[in-house]
Amino acid sequence: MAAGASRAKTLRSVDLARAAGISTQQVRNYEEAGILPPADRTASGYRVFTSRHRAALLTYRALVKGYGTGPAQRMLHALHAGDIPAVLALVNESHAALHEQRRSLQAASEALTAVAERAPEEAAPSRSVLRIGELAHQLGLRPSALRVWESAGLLAPRREPVTGYRRFGPADIRDARLIALLRQSRYPLLQIRAVLDGLRQSGSTAELRAALARREEELTARTTAMLEGSGLLHAYLRDYGSDRPGPPGSPAREDRG
Repeated sequence: MAAGASRAKTLRSVDLARAAGISTQQVRNYEEAGILPPADRTASGYRVFTSRHRAALLTYRALVKGYGTGPAQRMLHALHAGDIPAVLALVNESHAALHEQRRSLQAASEALTAVAERAPEEAAPSRSVLRIGELAHQLGLRPSALRVWESAGLLAPRREPVTGYRRFGPADIRDARLIALLRQSRYPLLQIRAVLDGLRQSGSTAELRAALARREEELTARTTAMLEGSGLLHAYLRDYGSDRPGPPGSPAREDRG
């Protein structure tokens, strides 16, 4: 290490691992993947970290919770390359995507409630029975999507006796519309099945409302995590954003804290 870097500020892999609650192997993996700045090595080959590496690690772990693994990795890679505009662009993209998910959830909530509370005959189009291609066209989907939902037990259309073609009646059409709307809001098939079971068995929209509430809680939790991650990212940019580490083994800059 350079003379300017105080010994008190040097850290080992185990120190970073304890700070983040991960294994020392994960710390090494993060450094090799470029998520952490390159670490200097001792004469015997051990990695020597600083508070900058600790800040990068904690920032990355917080970013993953809110932004996801892929965006968080790209942010740290861009940051260590000195491309601050790219870092900020990634932040903006993630926030815009979250905003669209909230808008989609609100629209889905309004549409789902309206569709679920109407009788199947009212929710169906003018033709009371549709074939798979016709229904897929109305929903803006491929017929294969309807086949997947049928295989998952979400739809059970009748079959024409001679041809075996699927025939979607009013209840099937309503259910397909509900599934399509829920899938747009990224609901897993198992949750959708619980919603449909409630509608079919009792006509209740309670499970539907519960599913929407869970999704709202998920988005709120993600928003909170993004705020935490962006706060650490801002601190990292403030303290280290102007520094670009050299290749491994190069003289270390004086650490800032």
